[in-house]
Amino acid sequence: MATQSKIPVVVNGACGKMGREVIKAVTAAEDMTLVGAIDRAPELQGEDIGEVVGCGPVEVPLTADLEAALVMAQSEGAAVMVDFTHPDTVYESVRAAIAYGVRPVVGTTGLSPEQLRDLAEFADKASIGCLIIPNFSIGVVLMQQAALQAAQYFDHVEIIELHHNQKADAPSGTAVQTAQMLAELRKTYNPAQVEETETLTGSRGGTTADGIHIHSVRLPGLIAHQEILFGALGQIYTLRHDTSDRASFMPGVLLAIRRSLPLKSLIYGLDKIL
Repeated sequence: MATQSKIPVVVNGACGKMGREVIKAVTAAEDMTLVGAIDRAPELQGEDIGEVVGCGPVEVPLTADLEAALVMAQSEGAAVMVDFTHPDTVYESVRAAIAYGVRPVVGTTGLSPEQLRDLAEFADKASIGCLIIPNFSIGVVLMQQAALQAAQYFDHVEIIELHHNQKADAPSGTAVQTAQMLAELRKTYNPAQVEETETLTGSRGGTTADGIHIHSVRLPGLIAHQEILFGALGQIYTLRHDTSDRASFMPGVLLAIRRSLPLKSLIYGLDKIL
């Protein structure tokens, strides 16, 4: 029986906190091979990315040239680009990957609804799989599923998301996705009890079209955390997920890499591929 070839993987944002974990996870995976590492860090250009992240030499030099890395990856076969970069650059990076026939697996949040629609159309036309995953944690998927069950019985809900103070976008993609999932139940949340007045603008957080308040906290010492609070007469039901190590996201990242290969369109959310 012929041995299945390994999946060529490029990591965009290789020197970031999540990128470093992805490098370690991909190099340790028996069915994957790291073929490219992209980051703008000027002092590390040309360095072996394995040495940079502390997992030993992997003979993959760090580069800032995204297109060259995508061309190399595509030449290796059905390749995947994992993106953990910045909201300002992720749209262009994902579009470039699709254009070169490399399947994007995207953990960077901050894409606008318009950008998501455009990427979905582009992926459809190119028949290239694209996974946009706001959160790679299996625990978060379970929390969201529990929230959907609770929302059938509670009309009042608010979301609090807490992240490290180097996160560039707010609210988090996970919080936005959670609110979108609750909105799909087609009910109006938090019916007004009084006419509210904010003496400090933003103190009630951001509010979705369905009336869900989302509050964002940014502090050093945090990684990624979310609470979903449901309230009713005489009771509070709280769902919470805490991340204590970014390694917890890696099983979801590796799963997404594998599941992206046969896809021909864009899929949003880890729950869609479990």
